[in-house]
Amino acid sequence: MYGVIFDLENLQKQLFKLKALSEEENFWSDNEKAKKVMVEISELDQNIKLISDFDKKITEVKDYFNLATEESDQLMISECNNTLKELLSDLEKSEFQMQFNGDADSNSCYLEIHAGAGGTESQDWAQMLQRMYMRWSERKKFQFKIVYESFGEEAGIKSCTVLVEGKYAFGYLKRESGIHRLVRISPFDSNSRRHTSFSSVWISPYVDETIEINLQEKDMRIDTFRASGAGGQHVNTTDSAIRITHIPTGIVVQCQNERSQHKNKATAINLLKSKLYEMEMQKIESEKKASEDKKSDIGWGNQIRSYVLHPYRMVKDLRSDYEDSDPDAVLDGDIDKLIFSNIK
Repeated sequence: MYGVIFDLENLQKQLFKLKALSEEENFWSDNEKAKKVMVEISELDQNIKLISDFDKKITEVKDYFNLATEESDQLMISECNNTLKELLSDLEKSEFQMQFNGDADSNSCYLEIHAGAGGTESQDWAQMLQRMYMRWSERKKFQFKIVYESFGEEAGIKSCTVLVEGKYAFGYLKRESGIHRLVRISPFDSNSRRHTSFSSVWISPYVDETIEINLQEKDMRIDTFRASGAGGQHVNTTDSAIRITHIPTGIVVQCQNERSQHKNKATAINLLKSKLYEMEMQKIESEKKASEDKKSDIGWGNQIRSYVLHPYRMVKDLRSDYEDSDPDAVLDGDIDKLIFSNIK
């Protein structure tokens, strides 16, 4: 795998071609195309440096290990082994990132969570998922900005839309889309019975200036409304919240995080573009049905991951079969291994 993902010679050839292209006289005649090429050059430079640094570190460890073996220095041998473990861990993370080769993998993304049937129980589960992704974002030093949030009557949330801002946020999270299942003793059941709850998660890439989406005014119905919620910083006190319905597809997006109606509208339009882009990518790749068809059934048979807190404790991804025996850590945002298991 090292030779395939970290193909230094091939990366250097790609960089040479792009740099030659950037030196052509009419290179900046197409500004958008030129920007994309410069971004590719920058990323290739970073990857080549990354590989060179790994080669240097591995060579150093090898030399130290050979010396330690000759002198029977057990302390140095132990240090070499620890350094090698750290290098392998870093190598796996870098290998993972270098597989982000989709058009929008490096972009930020929108995260949607919808509670399934089941009232308070499912709404509480939806909020637990929201917190899980928020804690994961904090670990990655990503921004986690709530765009829209609908609270449950007793607890939890009915739905929310969040902008996760950070390099490769979409690449990391794109395979989190699907139904997430929770099994636990319900804190809302006076008889302490076991309950199964479902919530859906949907990921779409943030559409920036490098992605062109043809969105016409006549295809949108724009409504304003007053936001409602359980109180706190996310609640709007004016009729500035925006709901946009895309008539041809039936997609509905909402934004309420700004007090300015103009800013809410701009954010909602970008969210709509992101959803349209993701829908088009799904059609092209033929990987799954349109997202609205799948969203209609948040329940049995459609889940991608199970979080079991009773009668045993385990999180299992049903696509990769990866299992994690520490659900508390997972629900606190430690989901990288689950994510890696699917993208690798």
